[in-house]
Amino acid sequence: MRVCRSLFFAWSLAVLGGLASAPACAQALATSVATQGNPMTVVIDASTAPRGFMTTHLSIPVQPGPFTLVFPKWIPGEHGPTGPLGDLAGLRVSANGSPIAWERDKVDMYAFHITVPPGVTRVDATFTAIVNAPNDAMGTRNVAIVNWNRDLLYQADTNSRSVFVKPSIILPDGWKYATALTPASTNGNRIDFEPVKLETLVDSPLDMGRYAQHIVTWTDGTATTTLDVFADEPQDLLDIPAERLAAYKRMTTELLALYGARHWNNYHSMLTLSDDIGFQGIEHHESSDDRAPADFMQSEDEQMDGGDLLPHEMSHSWNGKYRRPDDLTTPNYQMPMQTDLLWVYEGMNQYLGDLISFRAGIRDPKTYPEYLAELYAQLDNERGRDEIPLADTTTAAPYLYEAGGPYSSLRRTTTDFYNEGELIWLDADTIIREKSGGTKSLDDFLHLYAGPPSSAPHVVTYTRADIEGMLDQVVAYDWHDFFQTRVYDVATHPPAGEIERAGWRLVYTSTPNTYIDASDSDTHSTNAWYSLGIDIGKDGAIDDVRRGSPAWNAGLAPDMKIVAVDGQEFSADVLKFALDDAKTSASPISIIASQNGWYGTYAVDYHDGPRYPHLVRVDGRADMLGQIMAPHAK
Repeated sequence: MRVCRSLFFAWSLAVLGGLASAPACAQALATSVATQGNPMTVVIDASTAPRGFMTTHLSIPVQPGPFTLVFPKWIPGEHGPTGPLGDLAGLRVSANGSPIAWERDKVDMYAFHITVPPGVTRVDATFTAIVNAPNDAMGTRNVAIVNWNRDLLYQADTNSRSVFVKPSIILPDGWKYATALTPASTNGNRIDFEPVKLETLVDSPLDMGRYAQHIVTWTDGTATTTLDVFADEPQDLLDIPAERLAAYKRMTTELLALYGARHWNNYHSMLTLSDDIGFQGIEHHESSDDRAPADFMQSEDEQMDGGDLLPHEMSHSWNGKYRRPDDLTTPNYQMPMQTDLLWVYEGMNQYLGDLISFRAGIRDPKTYPEYLAELYAQLDNERGRDEIPLADTTTAAPYLYEAGGPYSSLRRTTTDFYNEGELIWLDADTIIREKSGGTKSLDDFLHLYAGPPSSAPHVVTYTRADIEGMLDQVVAYDWHDFFQTRVYDVATHPPAGEIERAGWRLVYTSTPNTYIDASDSDTHSTNAWYSLGIDIGKDGAIDDVRRGSPAWNAGLAPDMKIVAVDGQEFSADVLKFALDDAKTSASPISIIASQNGWYGTYAVDYHDGPRYPHLVRVDGRADMLGQIMAPHAK
């Protein structure tokens, strides 16, 4: 059932000295005791980060009587109830040196109830934050990431824009740091920052490490952008190719050309390089928390496979942080977010992040057709789409982000609204270009959406109707039906009009796709998705099987491990030989696979050889993709 959104965002949007429009109905929130003149303090002792934990010391303004403290649950940028409550350990609460008993709420386990004695105006809380949980590594011996939401408690039922915090951190000896927060003073390893609103603190992660490099990538007066790189090994900082660094310096100018203005004062792209911290990117208004393998900045394959990481997250400063879906914008971190418009927030941003990676030269613009061919083919060969509309993946995103396991192609995942979002917004871009005779593009929409005038960070919300209205200002079209058929209705194929409209068509050949090759090299995998209908991971492990494919019909399944192909020990080369050999044979390909200690032989009836997607030019049509991906900054 649908509820009044204002129950989730009963708060005034005070920005730049003025008031944005308030919700039509409102729910009163508690008055914050932590005011600008009397902020709560957060001191993180991160000196033990190399050992896998940090200690938080909080001094929290309170009122006598029953009082509730909460640990942040719904985390912006993560789009779900992902606050790592299990990593909070050893909580102690006291006042004036005397312990205060606390009790966890029996229903909302993120809430902790205390009774404040008469005359007490502050309580002290101390707890240990575990840095590395399973599949959630945040630190190593030489580098660590601080997300403040993991290291604080705050007064329940308050507006995060009305709670004020004075944050501090104690670094390990010899470590450096980067953050969008403004330092107030430094005393040895301790850095005290200027007081900020709770919203700003949670939106300002801090990276720190033994080996660091701070590279100014753009400057204009007092405004700057910086690439802050932290590495497990010092050589990973020294070996960044000059040409690649120059491309990352062009990222800012291309984004400014794309949007036409900025809504940040200074921006930090914070990048950790470590094989022990998983690949990740989390957006923030004046920074991004980017994590990549140790050789990310040196490896051409890594850049082809993940070169959109930094552009994607920086683009979010405009699309996601400055402009944000109305029902995703909540007054604090305990109220559930509604994620139905992530096809704009993340889907459009997937297109823009990729676009900027090509325009800036992080990736070669001439290779975008190869990238697009793989993107389209991947989605066109996903069978979950036969029953599930794209909109369901956005609505269910808070849980799909955490979903894992086999058969992702059957149930669809959050990856879909990113990748199919790119196709949808490329489709919109090509329609605008075609209908305007080449005089307008999606860039014109972005200038309306998040462009001039430049401003300090603040939030302006939108609805689906707002998006369709702005597009209609650029080019008159039935944008409501456009999104209805591509996002909200079941679509057995992804949008394809953008490919032909752009002067290309999709074909399959035996020649490997450049981007599939790069991904296979990075992940030590073998892609036979478009031939046998199977994705093979490291050492022959089957990651997924496409419904209705030859591998599916033969009975192969995820979690099996391929041991041999046509009597030979499995390798990528052996599989390729078998695919080629089967073209002139009536016999099926014989695969021996193990599963839970049992072995089976599977006859895969396939005879069309290796098969990879590519785009080829259509005679007589202009190359719109080349125009879109060419550099735009002057």
